[in-house]
Amino acid sequence: MLRHIRTVLSVCALAALTAACATQAPEGAPRLRIPASAGVYKIGRPYEIDGTWYYPRAQPHYDKTGIASWYGPTFYGKRTADGELFNPDALAAAHRTLPLPVNVRVTDLENGRSLVVRVNDRGPFVKGRIIDVTPEVAKLLGFYRKGTARVRVTYIGPAPLNPSAPATNQSPAQIASALPAVPTGSVSVAPLPGAPATSVAGTATNQVAVNTLPTVVLPSDDQVTGVVTKVPVPAVTHIYVQAGAFINYSNAVRLQKRLRAAGHLKISSIDIRGRRFYRVRLGPYDRVSQADAALDRLTRAGSSDAAIVVDR
Repeated sequence: MLRHIRTVLSVCALAALTAACATQAPEGAPRLRIPASAGVYKIGRPYEIDGTWYYPRAQPHYDKTGIASWYGPTFYGKRTADGELFNPDALAAAHRTLPLPVNVRVTDLENGRSLVVRVNDRGPFVKGRIIDVTPEVAKLLGFYRKGTARVRVTYIGPAPLNPSAPATNQSPAQIASALPAVPTGSVSVAPLPGAPATSVAGTATNQVAVNTLPTVVLPSDDQVTGVVTKVPVPAVTHIYVQAGAFINYSNAVRLQKRLRAAGHLKISSIDIRGRRFYRVRLGPYDRVSQADAALDRLTRAGSSDAAIVVDR
């Protein structure tokens, strides 16, 4: 989470386009185990990278879209943030704020390939990326050569430190008893269809984080063995850069005016269970490079919390 937490996952209509996933794996898909852990459970303290603050915390309902990338040679053989050795052939990933280690499902929204990976490191620290995966994960999901992909990242549960232990949805005591390292002034949002909403902290009393993507139900062994699964995805998606989302329309207008130097920000609305939300965005874009440029403009205009999201 960032300092002011204005960024919000897109309140998108992917839910209307995404069906329950298929359970069969593609022909020839490898059955690889989630890598063994030699690390420790941790959440971590708030930290700053290039002027942006990140606030690790427990996020059992984490379910977001964005751009994934992969990281490799520079990190080979080095320790990850939770004490494990980086292994480019492991099914592992880096995330800025999730507890470590946890299992998440990464779904490529361009080809439907979906895989459970172990988050055991911090990153990515390139703005506009939601998760960094190992080269092996990028190959299995099909975006190794391209370098990036539009993805959905969904929290599954804590990853066991003992490689022979089954995956669980119960937080270890070290995580469950830890105080969330986030600013005060959180605003809770009522649960939304398909996935519970998150709570987000910020200085404005009407900043919210919402998510309408449906929960993916998968075979229980898939959460452990790392089977590459093919799931239905929207035929067409676009990329947006979202500066904020508000319940109060006037706050959205104020943000739009404050960041007008970045370009033509649009205010779009969506109704969720009788409540209307106003999103302030640039886009849509069809190429990651376009979204990266727009994100850079927003950052230079004074928005350190803007984020790239994937929507229809």
